[in-house]
Amino acid sequence: MDDGNSVTTRLLTLLNVSATKVNKRKRTTDEFVPSTKLNKRKSAGSLKFADSPTVFDLSNPPNANQQNAAQNIVVDEEAEAREEVAEMAVDDANEGGETQDTYEMHFGMNPAVLSASSRAAVDSRSWSTSREKVGRLGNGILSIPQNSASTSSVLAPQVDLLDSLKTQFKTRQSKQPPNQTTLQNDLLSCLSTRKDLFITPAALETKRCTREAISLHLLNHITKFVFNFLQLHPKPSSPHRKRRKVLKNNERLTKASKTNPDAPPPEDVQDQGFTRPSVLVLLPFRSSALDWFRAITSHTPAPAFQIEHQARFLNEYGLPEGVIDKLTSAEPGTYPPDHVETFKGNVDDNFRVGVKMTRKSVKMFAEFYGCDLILASPLGLRRSIEKEKNGDYLSSIEMLVIDQMDALTMQNWEHVKFVMSHMNKLPKESHDTDFSRIKPWYLDGHAAYLRQSILLSTYETPEIRHLYNNELKNVAGKIRTEKLWQPIAVPAGIDQQFVYFDCTNPVDEPEKRFQHFTTQLLPTVMKSAVQSTNTIVFIPSSFDFIRVQNHFRKSGYEYAVLSEYSTNQEISRARQAFFKGTKSFLLISERFHFYKRYKIRGSRNIVFYGLPDHPQYFTELLSFPFLDDDVEAGDVSSRVLFSKYDRMRLERIVGTEGAIELIKSS
Repeated sequence: MDDGNSVTTRLLTLLNVSATKVNKRKRTTDEFVPSTKLNKRKSAGSLKFADSPTVFDLSNPPNANQQNAAQNIVVDEEAEAREEVAEMAVDDANEGGETQDTYEMHFGMNPAVLSASSRAAVDSRSWSTSREKVGRLGNGILSIPQNSASTSSVLAPQVDLLDSLKTQFKTRQSKQPPNQTTLQNDLLSCLSTRKDLFITPAALETKRCTREAISLHLLNHITKFVFNFLQLHPKPSSPHRKRRKVLKNNERLTKASKTNPDAPPPEDVQDQGFTRPSVLVLLPFRSSALDWFRAITSHTPAPAFQIEHQARFLNEYGLPEGVIDKLTSAEPGTYPPDHVETFKGNVDDNFRVGVKMTRKSVKMFAEFYGCDLILASPLGLRRSIEKEKNGDYLSSIEMLVIDQMDALTMQNWEHVKFVMSHMNKLPKESHDTDFSRIKPWYLDGHAAYLRQSILLSTYETPEIRHLYNNELKNVAGKIRTEKLWQPIAVPAGIDQQFVYFDCTNPVDEPEKRFQHFTTQLLPTVMKSAVQSTNTIVFIPSSFDFIRVQNHFRKSGYEYAVLSEYSTNQEISRARQAFFKGTKSFLLISERFHFYKRYKIRGSRNIVFYGLPDHPQYFTELLSFPFLDDDVEAGDVSSRVLFSKYDRMRLERIVGTEGAIELIKSS
């Protein structure tokens, strides 16, 4: 069966499931309460409303008092909806009518950029590329699908922000350095084009202001168009509160039904996706989720705006009470700044939390099918999908942010690939969807061609580039920033050699590297009385690390091991044995250095089985010998094994131009 027939069959199945519930149009009149298994935590069944101190347990039927309280909440929701509609009418009158903004042009019923030719160009990877200046973001490579209606501009003429959000943001910008304000404005202008954006390298000093600008873009997206449901058994006649466009369509449907109850509903009210969540932010640690939570809530007006379950979120995603963070409390310079930024706070990598946005509140720990935004780690989301055997809440994601991708590559990249494989798929269940309100391109299975993705990484890796090339299918185009790298500083006078091995196929690269290391480089090292002792062997890949370790064991070499799985006791023994010289070799994995960042004494020779992804690791390893007294630069040697497929890593060490020359000369 071809893809078109498959999509049609799936949609007919969903329609049939929905049709079994006669005269039910839940997406416009009632709230679907999903299984409590998703995101289940302590007191997960309790839901507190911002307008009432009452807490309701959804697992038990409400009593009479609770029903009265619920009815009052419904009335408040209805009054708030009417108030917002009235405010929108005034805004539209002041602005001269509803304007066609970038969201409507990109995510509306019939986006101009979405065509058969543009989709075919994306599928065949037929992109027209050009180098452009992306404001303060630097130089970038713009890719537009051939024969696409998308503009070739990397910056929008006007930033797409609601006035209510823009005013408060401008006030905060006035209190920060002008260069950060310019960067944020250029970033928002770039995002307003609705193109995908990959920022690399994401500088440490601009991380906070970049995160605030992107979170404002996400909040603007949710506030304007993502609908909100009532959580507690609303009356069938209760209108749903939705952001702007959905609210207006609800009003139109209500008026049309009162005027002529027998008339069919208007045909231009398709304004929704299959499920409610429209924004997904993938992060490596709970501390990262806490940073994004603070960035998002920084744009909400206080004190009128309320944050529900904030104390619980801060407790679960921050450090326990009384615990002191040794990274932030240490003397400046004790730990590298990037290490402190990455590992400060709660570094648990298994989490997921739904965030519901309403006009007057942010509700944390919302059920996934009842939230607007999901903050999660790839591991946490994967466990949720595998446990429930369902990832339908990812079917209508319109904006995807993956932050700290360099840290995610040091965890398990398979989790990221797993989550991406479930993005924007047709749902397995109907979830009480009103299919008359679904946007046509959702029904056609084309959501992935309109999703806007934002990727952030300190550096680029082949895994990240592969995701950028193959998973980002936005027909509006995509932008990848680039940097001309300069050589990094290393201690002068060290005997450095870059050893090239030939490889014509990336699939064969791991095998070729191992063969060259074991048959040529390592035997040369063992022939030298100086280089065969006090030698660190640095191995980036975990798979290569196991392979090299097995080779050392079979060969009978005296060696110690430091990997990400080493216990504190094992680490102490290995460091001591290497420093005293009872072990001639010390095998170190890049993930060990990523997590621990220990300084290793006793080394005189460093062999790089492969270059580190993080360029600073190269400098740090070469500085280890000088931790000992009376060590001259001439006493230290470095051997680097590389191929032409190491260009990304190589250019961060010897510079972009140096990497090109080194590969050519080899």
